[in-house]
Amino acid sequence: MLGTVFNIFKIQDLRNKILFTLALLIIYRIGFHIPVPGFDQDKIAEITQSRDTDSPLGRAAEYMQMFTGGTLQQSSLFGLGIMPYITSSIILMLLGEVIPALKKLRQEGQTGHKKIQEYTRYLTVLICVIQSLMFMQLLGGQGLTYAGMRTQALIMGIVGMTAGTIFLMWLGEQIDEYGIGNGISLIIMAGIVSRMPWAIRTLWQSVDLRVGASATGAVGLDKILFLIAAFIFVVAGAILITQGQRRIPIQQAKQMRGRRMYGGQRHYLPLRVNHGGVMPIIFASAFMMFPPVIIQKLIEVESLANNRILLTIQGALHYRSFTYNILYMLLIFLFAYFWVTVQFQPKEMAKNLRDSGSFIPGLRPGKRTADYLETVMTRITYFGASFLSIIAVVPSLIIVLLGIQPSVANFLGGTGLLIAVSVSLDLVQKIEANLLMRSYDGFRGSGRIKGAYG
Repeated sequence: MLGTVFNIFKIQDLRNKILFTLALLIIYRIGFHIPVPGFDQDKIAEITQSRDTDSPLGRAAEYMQMFTGGTLQQSSLFGLGIMPYITSSIILMLLGEVIPALKKLRQEGQTGHKKIQEYTRYLTVLICVIQSLMFMQLLGGQGLTYAGMRTQALIMGIVGMTAGTIFLMWLGEQIDEYGIGNGISLIIMAGIVSRMPWAIRTLWQSVDLRVGASATGAVGLDKILFLIAAFIFVVAGAILITQGQRRIPIQQAKQMRGRRMYGGQRHYLPLRVNHGGVMPIIFASAFMMFPPVIIQKLIEVESLANNRILLTIQGALHYRSFTYNILYMLLIFLFAYFWVTVQFQPKEMAKNLRDSGSFIPGLRPGKRTADYLETVMTRITYFGASFLSIIAVVPSLIIVLLGIQPSVANFLGGTGLLIAVSVSLDLVQKIEANLLMRSYDGFRGSGRIKGAYG
């Protein structure tokens, strides 16, 4: 393993890519310490430290902090993170299935991809302006701007935060072109990993290893062991569902060209068990944020403060309740199948196989092959969605059973850890591919690490 690390830095091209990627990620983290002009950072820190993290709005704020890697104790130029770009990419991806013009662009190869990327950037700017306006209005409405600078602070905040997200988008594209790994994914992972030391430090401050310490509400030895086991389970489960695949055997038809026989080779078509990645969890989490916030706002109305129906719904939608977690798991299943329906195109795959002279043994090309691929994907998605659902509720179990703070539990399991593991695996596989391409051993002496596609 140590020899492999030395081999990485022996290769000049690979070394330059890694150093370039690290340099841009350092720039990304430095940007979070640049505040938005016009806002009193001391007042913002004072309000955020006293906020109720158990409320629906507090939970939503903690969730956004996990993805952006920032902190609500200051208004940062990179406060929106890269999420507006991810949102615009998802929107155009979904619209590509219902708008014929976008669908046609997707089929035009590299030219169409560049055009869609251009539309994605324009939509990102629009989403940034809307989100930064809402964020600035929230801070300005609480009197957090300097005296007489409210309008100027709002304008500088909108322009600054929009420019910050566009700059992060540019950093991601530079990593894609000159660095190693997926730039946007690495930026998201860097934001998640940057807050993990804070989560571990916060947990350590409440640790008491004396006998019977857990009975007093402190984190004792039994809780520490449970957290370690949960951490190992989530990491192992994340690796399993990320690497898991169903391989469909493919036979290439034989063709005579002149006096030679070509084709006849056997290979396979890999179908990922977790085709949607972490997107079903993100969709489900975002969807489950809105009902509690809406109910909370309705209860704050004086005439509805004692409404039994609203109070019952509020209790049922609390993140610690059994009802909330069951609905959360059902939504993950729903969005897992929805994402597969949008992304996986069995008819297109069957057509490509037929056009290339390949077929699945025992199945006729065309509709029969498409039906078979759709059936297989539907079945394996069930297991992928099951794993995602279990991993997603691990933080809730830690909060309820151990009494750990939600802001800490979210970084020891669930979505954040799943993203970090998935991106890390992808990065390791790309580094290993560069090593093997230059006749070096990979990270394992017995062979290369198997990726999602073999």
